[in-house]
Amino acid sequence: MKKVLTLILAAVSCMTMFVGCGSKSDVADKDVLIVGTNAEFPPFEYLGDDGQPDGFDVALIKAIGEKLGKEIQMENMEFNSLVAAIGTKIDLAIAAMTVDEERAKKVDFSDNYYEAIQYVILLKDSNIATIADLEGKSIGVQLGTTGMYTAEEIKDAKVQTYNKAVDAVNDLMNGRVEAVIVDKNPAEVFVGKYPDDVKAIPGAQFEFPTEYYAIACPKGSAIVAEINKALEELKADGTFDALVAEYIGAE
Repeated sequence: MKKVLTLILAAVSCMTMFVGCGSKSDVADKDVLIVGTNAEFPPFEYLGDDGQPDGFDVALIKAIGEKLGKEIQMENMEFNSLVAAIGTKIDLAIAAMTVDEERAKKVDFSDNYYEAIQYVILLKDSNIATIADLEGKSIGVQLGTTGMYTAEEIKDAKVQTYNKAVDAVNDLMNGRVEAVIVDKNPAEVFVGKYPDDVKAIPGAQFEFPTEYYAIACPKGSAIVAEINKALEELKADGTFDALVAEYIGAE
């Protein structure tokens, strides 16, 4: 009798829970999606003139939202906190985020939407040209990015982390670090901003691997398949290429 009573009480408890026993709400059922980003990584994400997140990633996720019939609300956060915030503070994250094994243990990724490689930003008169030249050097990176993990693999490198990639570049120009490792497109933006001070060298020269960006989603969510379908449609109808041309360049 005691066992039966326990089972009955457990069943009643489950019935009174909002999510129900054995069920779990899915972000795919939401009409409004809170999407985290880090607006410090142009041209993929940055703060626009209105002080709100803008850039290729922001435009892309809003286009996906239109395909899905969902409102997108952007939340600007530190990059290193995005993955942990999925499922609590935010529903998804899009922030030029590389797909890797560690992140994939915590989130599900959409299909890749962009191929990128790390670049090395150097002072204009720097003689650094190979991976061996970077050994033992002080290297600035944005916290939690692929650039950080890449730098940590370089022998005896003194890795300095920053919340913003631009702060690493400023320290490079001020002589506090000897190199900065960052994705290709932001590297080109920084060189365009400081053409008399810095240069950028493709990561292929340093034997860096190619990486792929994707949208981070909660584990097991049906939203992944929906996002993938929307991505396919945006590529098929020309919207994706138009956004690339607008924010990144014709290539």
